[in-house]
Amino acid sequence: MRSRFPSALPAVPAVPLVHPLILPLLLALLTIPVLLAAHQARPAPYGDRFTVHARVEHATALRLHTTKGAVTAYDPETGGPRWTHTRPGHRPLAVLPARVRTIALWEDGLVTATDGDTVRWHRALPNAGAWLADHGGTGVLRLLDPRMLAVVTPDRVTAYRVVDGDLRWVLPAHRGCAFAPGRAVRHGTTLLLAQPCAGDSDASWTSQLVPVDDLGRVTPHRRPLGNELP
Repeated sequence: MRSRFPSALPAVPAVPLVHPLILPLLLALLTIPVLLAAHQARPAPYGDRFTVHARVEHATALRLHTTKGAVTAYDPETGGPRWTHTRPGHRPLAVLPARVRTIALWEDGLVTATDGDTVRWHRALPNAGAWLADHGGTGVLRLLDPRMLAVVTPDRVTAYRVVDGDLRWVLPAHRGCAFAPGRAVRHGTTLLLAQPCAGDSDASWTSQLVPVDDLGRVTPHRRPLGNELP
């Protein structure tokens, strides 16, 4: 007697439980929070920590104070702190007010420029860490004019535009000579830098002075550099 039921059911095509594009999309959505958390957890460049204590609408000359690990700007009228800049593990050696910026030199050879909101730029001094550890930061930061900063080390003088840190010129010391950052005299718009040379004790003192201004070394018939912002 034949069975009324078929011996085998027809094959039913398999239906995927998840669309092929769903899984990659879900993985991407799960990854986004992880990436955002990692981005927020990254240490600030150069280890900067900038804290704003009070914002003001009008710009006034700040009273700057350095401690072992921080540069703090105070309101000259109220005496309250405006902002604090730290780099954990590092200490400021010198600080210089420069109109819209506050320039600081740190013991690891980093130069920073801050304003009332954040750190605007960083510049590193090559091979200066060991020298700074022995001699400190006296005379290293020099304003050539309100727009231009000179950073003086024994090997070279480097000039930056104050507002954006743009490198304008570099003046290396003569062979066998070295700049003395702490021995500089201003004469009008010119900065006279001492550049003593080893084994040249008979040379006149005037031959060991190098005059510079915002355009670089003062020489006849030099061409302007155009240090203004474009």
